[in-house]
Amino acid sequence: MEKAYVPDPELERKMIVRKYRDLLSYMYDKTTAEQKKLIRKAFTLAVNAHKDMRRRSGEPYIYHPIAVAKIVTQEINLGTTSLVCALLHDVVEDTDYTLDDMREIFGEKVARIIDGLTKIEDLVIDSNVSIQAENFRKIFLSMSEDVRVILIKLADRLHNMRTLGSMPPEKQWKIASETSYFYVPIAHRLGLYAIKSELEDFAMQYTDPVTYRFIANKLKHTEADRQTLISDFVKPIQDKLKAEGIVAEMSSRTKSVYSIYQKMKRKNINFEDIYDIFAVRFVFDSDPKDEIRTCWAIYAIVTSLYETNPERERNFLAHPKPNGYQSLHVTAMSKAGKWVEVQIRSRRMDEIAEKGFAAHYKYKEENRTPDEYDNRVEEWLMKIREVLNSDKTNAIDFLNEIKLNLDLKEVFIFTPKGDMKQLPAGSTVLDLAYDLHTNLGDHCIGA
Repeated sequence: MEKAYVPDPELERKMIVRKYRDLLSYMYDKTTAEQKKLIRKAFTLAVNAHKDMRRRSGEPYIYHPIAVAKIVTQEINLGTTSLVCALLHDVVEDTDYTLDDMREIFGEKVARIIDGLTKIEDLVIDSNVSIQAENFRKIFLSMSEDVRVILIKLADRLHNMRTLGSMPPEKQWKIASETSYFYVPIAHRLGLYAIKSELEDFAMQYTDPVTYRFIANKLKHTEADRQTLISDFVKPIQDKLKAEGIVAEMSSRTKSVYSIYQKMKRKNINFEDIYDIFAVRFVFDSDPKDEIRTCWAIYAIVTSLYETNPERERNFLAHPKPNGYQSLHVTAMSKAGKWVEVQIRSRRMDEIAEKGFAAHYKYKEENRTPDEYDNRVEEWLMKIREVLNSDKTNAIDFLNEIKLNLDLKEVFIFTPKGDMKQLPAGSTVLDLAYDLHTNLGDHCIGA
């Protein structure tokens, strides 16, 4: 049982200041004096607005917006405007401040993002339509104009999931189920791999606690063996990298509990039969023009030292995943007789692999030329705008349509002119007709 939180005003005041300084220290070299002043103004307003509010755990409510701002800046890598909106994201919803106040104090851009983050209240709608579905519709409406809305919303949900232990069981189940249904696919579609995996694990922890604990305990008991295997496996690679003058940082990651469970279920196998429970990653700094060559140079070192499995090789360099993921994967047999997946990528590729669209968004702010992934996300947002603008779509239909658009499994079709079109797996000829032009879909009788 969790220990009850006992308020200590002086300790809480010091903790709030410490959390703020930690937040500011990370952003210090990335912000101008004017931006620092804006962050301070947002922080002061949020502290005063939430001063009499507490979370379910008993802690001061202001801990939450500060934590969300920290996720936004340090885990998603967004800038000052997003940080300000994260600090203020619950002010209009939970206090006496209005959107007009936000507009007057912080400007139109901040007010518009906060509006997108504010839940719909006192909404008179058809009894068959879920208010939550309307809330999701509102988030997407705002997101189609400014994608920062959903990125901040994901940070908000991630912190809520990290602190879900203080909620009653029925609330835990409801929030966890909602997270699986809505927020996990969004994180996946935007390429936020680390956040997606953490949300999946937290959701499973509350919706299927027995299975979660079973797999988590298995991982814990086999951790020492994994670390020994990794050390023995990577040393020859690191020695050869050094000899050839290639500087690459090595790290290892263990599959998430949820991911392991999905594989066990999909292949109908036991925990012990999963050979890719962990992967070894080599990340290097490089000019964009040298990235591919360096990836293959590291690949050559791995294949010269170990027997590899050609069927498990994945080249996402030439053909990135729909969410922009690029990497070179090779599976090698260790001296201990275990298969080890090796991932090879540049620093830029690694940032995009972990932060997905947020990393692309950062490069976009730096006036980088849009790439194929930017165009794919823009096409996706365009489809969402079309659904939103349809008079025939109510909130529930909208949610079903969005779920279809969140599915990353895609089919590729070539038109008679040779243009390639991408549609969700399961699409029909009629879907293609509508994708080409509404008028064509309305009059299509065969193909």
